[in-house]
Amino acid sequence: MAAPALTIRVRDVHVDYEVYEDRRAAIRQRLVSRTGTGRSLVHALKGVSFDVSEGDAVGVIGSNGSGKSTLLAALAGLLAPTSGQILVAEEPKLLGVGATLLPAATGYRNIRLGCLALGMARREVDEQIDRIVAFTELGEAIDRPLRTYSSGMRARLHFAIATSVQPRILLIDEALAVGDRAFRAKSKARIDELLASAGTLLLVSHSLEEVRKQCTRALWIEQGILKADGPVDDVVAEYSAGEP
Repeated sequence: MAAPALTIRVRDVHVDYEVYEDRRAAIRQRLVSRTGTGRSLVHALKGVSFDVSEGDAVGVIGSNGSGKSTLLAALAGLLAPTSGQILVAEEPKLLGVGATLLPAATGYRNIRLGCLALGMARREVDEQIDRIVAFTELGEAIDRPLRTYSSGMRARLHFAIATSVQPRILLIDEALAVGDRAFRAKSKARIDELLASAGTLLLVSHSLEEVRKQCTRALWIEQGILKADGPVDDVVAEYSAGEP
């Protein structure tokens, strides 16, 4: 039997980015002491390498600020590596509830724009928009401007848009379940559908139980370094043993 096809190849990837200090404090420091640049360099990923094949479900774990979200952003093409190489068999879709939508536009209009931004054709949007609207359970509020929404209503809208696509390579940054218990159950069922149809999954989560449940393999990233890569139970156990 032929080996599964590679869908992601990451080789010696480094990602650096600048963090800017408080502008007024930085200016004051330069005027008074003639020192300080007002910015610092963060080494978010340091020589990360791994392969992912068709059918793999890979959890990405690590402490806060370890580089997990940076890795997914780089895989999705949202963040260019400083050095190294990322190859993908098809454009990955990064699902999250933080997409930028238009405060002055209605929920309905934001669904159309969000789906187009995810790469759906206008015909596909026309065919699916009623289903997406129904999923939000926003009722008449779907015709109100986004700026009038509560945080929970915004989260429902973001979730419905983010999960409207069926990608071959699916990237999930943190749990997407939002809303009350009934809506969270529906959200989880929707995620399960996406996982079943996606050929490759990378899931970033602080919930080790969620990683164990959804994934067969795990990557442990700490301070930008890939510390472990292997069967999910082994990596989670190694990570848990290293926690303070």
